[in-house]
Amino acid sequence: MMTTELTLDIAEKRYPGENGRGAVIALKGLRARVSPNEFCALFGPSGCGKSTLLNIIAGIDRSFLGKVGYGGGRIPCVGYVFQNPRLLPWRTVRENIELVQRRGADPRAADELLGQVGLSEAAESYPARLSGGMARRASLARAFAVEPDLLLLDEPFVSLDAAAADRLRELLLRLVSAQPATVLLVTHDAEEAVTLADRILLLSPAPGRVLGEMPIPIPREERQNRSTLEKLLAELGSLRTT
Repeated sequence: MMTTELTLDIAEKRYPGENGRGAVIALKGLRARVSPNEFCALFGPSGCGKSTLLNIIAGIDRSFLGKVGYGGGRIPCVGYVFQNPRLLPWRTVRENIELVQRRGADPRAADELLGQVGLSEAAESYPARLSGGMARRASLARAFAVEPDLLLLDEPFVSLDAAAADRLRELLLRLVSAQPATVLLVTHDAEEAVTLADRILLLSPAPGRVLGEMPIPIPREERQNRSTLEKLLAELGSLRTT
């Protein structure tokens, strides 16, 4: 497994108009680079094209003008955590994990991942039996089961209460530490962005483009200090107003 460099040059992404309305331009003139092993947050208002951009990077949406480039020209293995867990309801939690594993993967790997995310006892359960937090943990395990070079996260902790979201953020960092990947996180939560990311890319309202960036060289453990966190949030706020 190798992490990957990502370069984005999206000239335009538009959705055709419906019911007599004109086309909607979601992204325009968006350019960015994400370094190998970097944890980068895409931060911006709702409707600015963040989810659309992830779908383009993942290859789900190919109807756009522009280019997505990867270091060395090699297409990476992508793990994707959607806003909704999207677990297959007719398969158990373990089967959802096993389904995406690479051919020849260690048969114990699924159980090891489930242990890491605290779902060993739910391995034979079906998704309908899971709480929201458990389903999101299963979704994280599934994304890491593909041994991703590039991990895409589309607001993976939205709708959870604060305590559950904090626990899952800590879990995410542990998983990335154990299994390094280039990470691109979509969020409109300023505190989440400055707590997790190595660098934040600020997106404009639609049509989305990169307005600026904010590197965060401070170690994550130091960001738990409220004074440090407030300074980072103020810096991000000032970037949004320039």
